[in-house]
Amino acid sequence: MITLRNISLAGLLLASLTACNGDDGKDGAAGTVGVQGQQGEQGAQGASGTDGQNATQSLSVSLIARAVLNVESPEGAAEIVQYQQSTGWVYAINSSGDKATVDILDLNNADPLALTKDSEGIVTNTNMTSVMQIDLSVNTAGDANSISVSNTLNMMAVAMAASETGEKGFIAFYDISGATPTFLKNVQVGYLPDMVTFSSNGSKVVVANEGEPNGDYTIDPEGSISIIDINAGVVSDSAINLDFTALNSEKSELMAQGVMFPNPSGRTINGQLINTTVAMDLEPEYVTISADSKTAYVSIQENNAMAIVNLTTNTLVDVKGLGFKDWSSLQIDASDKDGGINFKQYDNLLGMYQPDTIASFTWKDAEFIVSANEGDGREYFFDAASEADCEAKGGVDYDEGDGCLAYTDESRVEDLNLDPIAFSNVNNDDNDIGRLKVSVEKGDIDGDGDYDQLYTYGARSFSIWDQNGNLVFDSGDDVGKITAAIHGQNFNNEEDENEGDTRSDAKGAEPEALALGKIGEKTYAFIGLERMSGIMIYDITNPFNVSFVDYFINRGTSEGAEITGDLAPEGMAFVPATATSAAMLIVGNEISGSVSVWQIAEQ
Repeated sequence: MITLRNISLAGLLLASLTACNGDDGKDGAAGTVGVQGQQGEQGAQGASGTDGQNATQSLSVSLIARAVLNVESPEGAAEIVQYQQSTGWVYAINSSGDKATVDILDLNNADPLALTKDSEGIVTNTNMTSVMQIDLSVNTAGDANSISVSNTLNMMAVAMAASETGEKGFIAFYDISGATPTFLKNVQVGYLPDMVTFSSNGSKVVVANEGEPNGDYTIDPEGSISIIDINAGVVSDSAINLDFTALNSEKSELMAQGVMFPNPSGRTINGQLINTTVAMDLEPEYVTISADSKTAYVSIQENNAMAIVNLTTNTLVDVKGLGFKDWSSLQIDASDKDGGINFKQYDNLLGMYQPDTIASFTWKDAEFIVSANEGDGREYFFDAASEADCEAKGGVDYDEGDGCLAYTDESRVEDLNLDPIAFSNVNNDDNDIGRLKVSVEKGDIDGDGDYDQLYTYGARSFSIWDQNGNLVFDSGDDVGKITAAIHGQNFNNEEDENEGDTRSDAKGAEPEALALGKIGEKTYAFIGLERMSGIMIYDITNPFNVSFVDYFINRGTSEGAEITGDLAPEGMAFVPATATSAAMLIVGNEISGSVSVWQIAEQ
């Protein structure tokens, strides 16, 4: 059994890659012997040596600090994390208790030597102490979803979603320049603010308002993007909200680009006829802002799309469909019931990219967007007294644990009627593609009632897009292949159990968290795998010449054993190197409720 400890694989994977020296120049011909008292004639210049090849640089990755929030009930205690440069404090959203809080941790005095390993080589103790806990409910009602810290302004913004569907949320602003954060104001934004971020110049705050429906789909708020201006450090009292109502008549054009619209329109659920518009269906997920603070890019995960916003004019520029990934030339393990690692190629199998976290960087003065292609389906339940009651209310299925299923776009392939020609080379059963979860909303190309193509959730990869929304790079089947090579039969584990292969039928290791950072002269992408809990590193300095660099993890993987370490990276923050310290990657781990800090340096 392969067990990976809390060290990187740089030494294992890259140790043999070293710099090549150029050849020495040849000696010049000897000069003539001089007459006594006179200098001889100078010899001819030797030929120049050949240029040495570029050295392959690797990274040294080490876990230097760790904390666990709400030890008694850690799940949800550490999701989104941020770093304040002036204090050396780490901020984490904590949603595990009765009220939403921001926990502040002190990284300054965290001694790496105080961290110890268990019998499997996993760090389980802590060395980062709490500075304070901010009770968000004192000033703002609702649930905390996201946090952003502006080191330019020494200001914190927290996205607070209303507790009731159909009510708008707020961004709560705090001054963090002093010893204790001071509440400034609440600014109302859209429905279900899911992510908030400051522009690098401190002039804007941009919010992704997801606008999810309630359980029976009878309330479906419009998704939107909010922009809050900041002038000379003063936050505006109101937000500019950009909706998608202008696209309500363009559904067909958007679908042709690969935008997905899974919903129960046309059905009567719980006594109400459902009529979902484009504006209601689009659900913004995550925001990244260009280095010049002029453009925001917003992932719209469930819809497989990305919005582009002009922050100079505060206007919506476009919504771009991200298209689909063709798995016919790549390999995927599609079943959790096939006895282990079984990578296969499938014709007519496509992946919806459906990115969660996105980030941006520049190359040759052009902007590029990096996406962690997690994938996400829709599944909504509401209360019903029995199976008969569920059916009477228009539900499609009843589960005693979850209630009445109002809508889902998910199905296992084995429950679908496949076109016999398109899928003549597969077995539609548990040992093959039959276990794979796919969307029922797309794939019947000729309208004859069977599926000619299958569309699965996420791309099990990360991608790079240009500023026009065109695909520049995709990591293909790297995530599955690399984690299978490292973890063996324990690859595609759940984030909360060690049974191996349990996520192959869904979205694999699930790339979700993402951060970009510059170390030396190179730009790196750090991709957190939610289910497997490992983190991949890629050199993306040139987006047209991307290379895998390393993989690291602090999670026990012994089958049947209690899981230890850091589980389910949800949010990450990169901290650049300074004159006195190396670069760091701060990770919020949702299931273990832990904040882990990794030092990353060139070697």
